[in-house]
Amino acid sequence: MNQGVRPRTSSDPRRFGGSLAYHTHSMKNALTVDLEDYYQVTAFSGSIDSSQWASQPSRVEPNTEKVLEILGGAHCRATFFTLGWVAERFPQLVRRVADAGHEVACHSFAHRSVYELSREQFREDTIRAKNVIEDAAGIAVTGYRAPSFSITKSSAWAFEILADLGFKFDSSVFPIRHPNYGIPDAPLDPYRIETPCGSLIEFPMPALQFGTQRAPFGGGAYLRLLPYGFTRWAIDYANRTQNRSVCVYMHPWEFDPAQPRVSSGITARIRHYTGLSGFTNKVRRLLSDFEFEPLGDLAKKILLEKPNLAEEVLATG
Repeated sequence: MNQGVRPRTSSDPRRFGGSLAYHTHSMKNALTVDLEDYYQVTAFSGSIDSSQWASQPSRVEPNTEKVLEILGGAHCRATFFTLGWVAERFPQLVRRVADAGHEVACHSFAHRSVYELSREQFREDTIRAKNVIEDAAGIAVTGYRAPSFSITKSSAWAFEILADLGFKFDSSVFPIRHPNYGIPDAPLDPYRIETPCGSLIEFPMPALQFGTQRAPFGGGAYLRLLPYGFTRWAIDYANRTQNRSVCVYMHPWEFDPAQPRVSSGITARIRHYTGLSGFTNKVRRLLSDFEFEPLGDLAKKILLEKPNLAEEVLATG
């Protein structure tokens, strides 16, 4: 990568158009993959219950292999937040991810939103997921991401349970206002969460501040629906102007335009299927334009560089 060449863009957050042929400077960002199948997303939970998952035609293995091939070609390592249900049924796939040098982390067992669970249900789900993922990967799991970013203010008690179970970092908070998730006043930068059972590093999902509003970007539907030029500008703006690394996220099913169509509401279909055809190319461009590493590695570096990381003491009672 030609790290000596600066991007020819304005630092003005109002400008992101134009030709942006460049390689960025050396700041690294985190690349994460939520390892789940197409029928396990929250948007389809009303159409396909978890009791029906085993009867669906699975595409998680070939799609994940496609992701591994793309990452390998770009010499990029990522964090795979793995669903315990997938690890239980496809342990060889999780071991393949680990053997390829990627970080394996936890994405719950049954992809149920945290704020819909009791504390004990969340603990049981997380223990089950952590155990089966560690058995499959053959390595310790210290990172967590809630399904659909469902750790909100009403479910902040989950951080205490995660710390108690030995997790060291989390990436569940989207610092935006959204009908289904988000903590709109949470910090945009990584921060430490203190609980009675220990501390966690929270690496929030990417958003930019525009006056009193925040704009999400850099993953999932936001990456598929927004023009690539905006995504590239937003990551570069966060890196250069705000000195902040960005956590990009994606799913194996997003690399699969030919996946089976699920009968569901129009909003769910738009969110899930729009932009699939161009997604692989967007990811290839991201891997060319920016440098990425696993989230756990980046969190460790942030702790070393910023030992007095800002603390966010959240109510867990």
